[in-house]
Amino acid sequence: MRFLLGTHRPHWLALLDVPLFVSDRTLRRYKTLPVASCDWACDSGGFSQLSQCGTWACGPSPRDYAARIRRYRDEIGRLLWAAPQDHMVEAKILSRTGLDVARHQELTVSNYLELRSLDAELPFIPVLQGQSIEDYHRCADRYEQRGVDLAAAPLVGVGSICRRQHTAEVEGIVRSLAQRGYRLHAFGAKTLGLARYADITASSDSLAWSFAARWQPPLPDCRGHRRCNNCVKFALRWRRKILMTIEKSGNNAAAAV
Repeated sequence: MRFLLGTHRPHWLALLDVPLFVSDRTLRRYKTLPVASCDWACDSGGFSQLSQCGTWACGPSPRDYAARIRRYRDEIGRLLWAAPQDHMVEAKILSRTGLDVARHQELTVSNYLELRSLDAELPFIPVLQGQSIEDYHRCADRYEQRGVDLAAAPLVGVGSICRRQHTAEVEGIVRSLAQRGYRLHAFGAKTLGLARYADITASSDSLAWSFAARWQPPLPDCRGHRRCNNCVKFALRWRRKILMTIEKSGNNAAAAV
């Protein structure tokens, strides 16, 4: 499984050699873009966008967003994929938009298709949204009904799982989708969750290290800042712990077999 380290510091793209996950919301402010020394993927920043505005109408248009992704691909380089301007379905977001799960799913599917129609060569991935297992499968069916073969897609994102507290519930969702033959990316999966379903997940990302660092003293060898929430050393150490957890869970699963 490929783990992408989330960062709100886009210049890390030119500094690190580990896969990164960077939001368009941070990159769009850069006039001169970094040249990547690592593979990376681009998030649309949908949760922040909908939390603040309740709609994508006050954000970049699909045409503008596609143009930026094209620029990132060409100028930064090493872009693995980009998320669409999707509509997640956490209760907070539904309350903000005033729409229901089904409408959010339809908007997510439609945006993916629009982005693909603007430039089929850009590496946008389809993203599934839902609350229950049945919701996610209904979302998958929406893609299939509109001619998208998800089983043939290089990657299929699983959204609206990063803020769930019940890892068993998320595991059930991910495993049920994997049974349909999808290569899955789990957006913002928790460490305990990855330990349970990394074996059937193609990739995942997390920025949780930065939130954790806000409540901890700085590392002993960090003397230039009071907290490590923007610290490369802290982020890389946290990443190594994640990879060890994933590796250990894989070994345990192999031993059980």
